[in-house]
Amino acid sequence: MTSRSNNELINFKRDSSGIGTLEMNDIRGKNALTPEFVENIVRCLNDIKLDENLKVLVIKGTPEVFCSGADLDTLVKLCKRELKPVDIILSKLMLDIQIPVISAMEGHAIGGGLALGLCADIAILAEESRYGCSFMNMGFTPGMGITKLMEHYMSPALAQEMQFTGSFYQGRDLIGKTNFNYILPKGEVLEKANALAEKMAEKPRKALSVLKRYQSMHRRKLFEETYSIETMMHELTFNEEEILKIIKENYVG
Repeated sequence: MTSRSNNELINFKRDSSGIGTLEMNDIRGKNALTPEFVENIVRCLNDIKLDENLKVLVIKGTPEVFCSGADLDTLVKLCKRELKPVDIILSKLMLDIQIPVISAMEGHAIGGGLALGLCADIAILAEESRYGCSFMNMGFTPGMGITKLMEHYMSPALAQEMQFTGSFYQGRDLIGKTNFNYILPKGEVLEKANALAEKMAEKPRKALSVLKRYQSMHRRKLFEETYSIETMMHELTFNEEEILKIIKENYVG
């Protein structure tokens, strides 16, 4: 038996073995973190936290785009102080999920989209897709906890290089340089994620939950500290008058 919850942007299903799959499916919007999109994911994650039949969660996007981060309109409104950043809630919710989370990033993951994928306990990239911490390209400092989330999957040196330069890397460029669990041909990413989920679903939920709580303790603590610092940096950098111009010139959706 499979339970399913759907809307236009987010699909969620749970099979009888306890594997949940959260699919971000805003094809037209490239899974951008608009307020509406974030609201839908938050609602889904809150439901997931209450589902005691779940043992493991796989989060995926489309084959082309895992998540492209905030869209141009959202960034402009943030810069003008017309909108408060809510995507930070996503990182916290993901880190607080009491079961193992696998991110199947078969499509591109940029900026906040990469941060979302890095909140998972196990992350799988595609050799062909692009990944990057693009915040500085638009003139403001990184957010969503990514300044520390990156260090779980790579060295601080590489994390800082990616943050300062805003460069994009194909998955194949990161082979041998990072701690991502797997970097595979795009067609194998979801298959591997599901295979790992099936293996985990064989275990008792209580044991999975207790181990998850322990294994995520350090990252959850770091996130709380980092959130305050990143918020302060945003206050400093979003106040610069030229930032709005830079955002409009350099945004790549």
